[in-house]
Amino acid sequence: MNLRTRLWLIPLSLLVSTTLHAAKPEPDSLHGVPRTEGFVDVWADAAKGRVVIGVKHLDTPFLLTTSLPHGLGSNDVGLDRGQSGAVRLVEFRRAGPRLLLVERNTRYIASAANPAEQRGAREAFAESVLWAGDILPSGKDGTVRVDFSTFLTGDRHGIADRIDGTEQGKYSVDKERSAPLLDTVKTFPDNTELEGLLTFQGPGEGKFVQQVSMDPTSLSVRQHVSLVRLPADGFRPRPFHPASGAFSQGYYDFSQPLASSLDVRWQPRFRLEKTDPSAAVSTVKKPIVFYLDPGTPEPVRSALLEGANWWKTAFEKAGYKDAFRAELMPEGIDPMDVRYNTILWVHRATRGWSYGAALTDPRTGEIIKGAVTLGSQRVRQDILIAEGLLAPYGKPESGQLARQAQEMALSRLRQLSAHEVGHALGFAHNFAASRNGNGSVMDYPHPLLHLDDQGNVSLENAYGVGVGPWDDFIVRHGYQAFADDAEAAGLAELRAAAAKAGLGFVSDADARAPGASHPDALLWDFGDRSLDTFDTLLRVRRKALEGFGPGVLPPERQLGELEARLVPVYLLHRYQAEAIARLIGGASYRYGLAGDTTARTTPVSAADQRAALERLLQTLSAKELALPASLLDQLMPPGNEYERGREYFATRTAPQFDPISAASAASAVSVQFLFEPARLNRVAWQHARDKNLPDVTELLDAAFRATWQRDPATDGVTGADAIQLAANWTVLDGLLASVDGGQLHPQVDAVVRHRLAAWQQWLAQNPSPRESITDNRRQAAQWIGRYLSDPRSIKLRPLPPIPPGAPI
Repeated sequence: MNLRTRLWLIPLSLLVSTTLHAAKPEPDSLHGVPRTEGFVDVWADAAKGRVVIGVKHLDTPFLLTTSLPHGLGSNDVGLDRGQSGAVRLVEFRRAGPRLLLVERNTRYIASAANPAEQRGAREAFAESVLWAGDILPSGKDGTVRVDFSTFLTGDRHGIADRIDGTEQGKYSVDKERSAPLLDTVKTFPDNTELEGLLTFQGPGEGKFVQQVSMDPTSLSVRQHVSLVRLPADGFRPRPFHPASGAFSQGYYDFSQPLASSLDVRWQPRFRLEKTDPSAAVSTVKKPIVFYLDPGTPEPVRSALLEGANWWKTAFEKAGYKDAFRAELMPEGIDPMDVRYNTILWVHRATRGWSYGAALTDPRTGEIIKGAVTLGSQRVRQDILIAEGLLAPYGKPESGQLARQAQEMALSRLRQLSAHEVGHALGFAHNFAASRNGNGSVMDYPHPLLHLDDQGNVSLENAYGVGVGPWDDFIVRHGYQAFADDAEAAGLAELRAAAAKAGLGFVSDADARAPGASHPDALLWDFGDRSLDTFDTLLRVRRKALEGFGPGVLPPERQLGELEARLVPVYLLHRYQAEAIARLIGGASYRYGLAGDTTARTTPVSAADQRAALERLLQTLSAKELALPASLLDQLMPPGNEYERGREYFATRTAPQFDPISAASAASAVSVQFLFEPARLNRVAWQHARDKNLPDVTELLDAAFRATWQRDPATDGVTGADAIQLAANWTVLDGLLASVDGGQLHPQVDAVVRHRLAAWQQWLAQNPSPRESITDNRRQAAQWIGRYLSDPRSIKLRPLPPIPPGAPI
């Protein structure tokens, strides 16, 4: 019997009943639940504890980003309140009864008008399905409804990966203790803002999670999700130039001409449109406004607003009137709302870095939100440093000196606010700007310290005021309006003028590594000549150590804290030591394109390299490393119920302060730069090209003369022999580590090993009149011999730990 025959055997009444039943719509599961209309319609269903969204447009791209309204509170883990996540280009797609949230691959595209070319690039690389949910019965509005709760309670921000990446253990979301937050639901015409409470369960054994949480096995944070309509048409992307002082954002574009690079990059920037395009200076249709966290206390609040508003003048010079401002956040604004640019005052368990993020459209680089995070404890470190330099307490003028210390810290905060807002405007670091005084707020500024006419430490004008000439340039290059056919020429003219004015630019990739080579790539340096500022800062350091004592402590502080406050003063020269190390094997160069910049790398002069080596080795002498006897007598262990933390020097004489460990740490500051393999390799190559420049043998022999061959008795300081021996061993350990790392060129490695053998011979054959020095020389000779004959026979010591310095 065929199918048609079977069908006719079914009673007609049953067939009609079945058909009518199938056509009957399913009941609306959201009946009675308030609906909020917006970019995505939202139902906050309290009865079922869920958030339902109504999608109006399928297969239509929009932007998705996450942030953290509530953070973990650990600088080391880095999950701060207000932290922004990546911006993704996504769309909803229907797959039968399921709704998929798909992230498009924006890393590889074809920009050609030909749809087939576009499709070819799109199909060649994987997309990512971020989430899927069952479609709910729809109402009469035609939206596609879906319970979005599991998306909101999933780890979309990468929280577990971040915890694991900082070695705090494997954590995962506990679904039973996580929930969408219905009272935070907000939706507007161009964006929808949603949140979830996420509880992560894990081992709870990491020291950072133990430090900040009540129960380290259960970490609960809040995750914010923003769904954002694509920006309107009309934004003109600006091509990125490596000398622009900006960040870059882009993709690989397979539609580029054959002779062009596939790597297409744009300069991130806000959309800024004049109300009168023909005017040289005009008001704008929509100004850039940053809102300061109302939880920021005074006098910090006023300092941050003042510093952020420094950018006003730069935008005015670029042709925009009232285009930028920073103001206190009005009541009722959600700082996670993607519509608002924010400056948040964020607390952590320890001091740490501040950040400025620019959230951008991945297609064009248009900034859709600026998000600044300022760590609240940094200002306290600045006050601590200032008090360590001035020792204000217990003096007749203590009130005046304490106010000077606070003013220095507030001056630093103004600069910090401007700096991080600069990042949120799309600008990169410029570590060469310090060569021009207050050249840029995008540099890392060291306080400008000197001795006054009476020989006292002066904090006067420790930090600059206002943006500098480099900042005026980067705003003009990023935001100045040009006619379509005049933009390339206009930008080139700006860059040429900046170069002619001597405005250098070196950013992170060329500045942060211990072996970095550019002599102007200096974090926390100051002055136009590193050799001179090093001398100045060493004089300030000596003066501050002479006056260091309980007068650096506010009266209500426990005396054991004196040791922690010694650290930044004793290591005051650390960044200038790094600056002069850059001169050794250093070479300068400029960023640019083949068509507009001369390709040239210029080594630092032989005289400056040798002067830098002499000064760096000076930091390894007992004369510079020893502490005054009066200071040593006043250093006490932490008081009852207090303990040493990472802001202290390590100690092997607990509970007492350990001068040997302190001297070793200070020695390691210089040694880590002096013997960095990349530097030794460069020194060897520069000498191979120019015999006037120092070679590796000269460097190593100078280091040996300044340490192991030096008689510390001539220094006339407390514990000279012991302090010098601490530096000597740090030098030897550092050089052996450089050899053992396997990063030296073979021919450089051969030179270093030959000099080590010479060290071994001298140490074995030259006893000292003082027994302790003789014993150490003989032991060092044996140590070198064992390593050279069989490296596996000894366990090399790492360089001594150095307490953290940055951020300041």
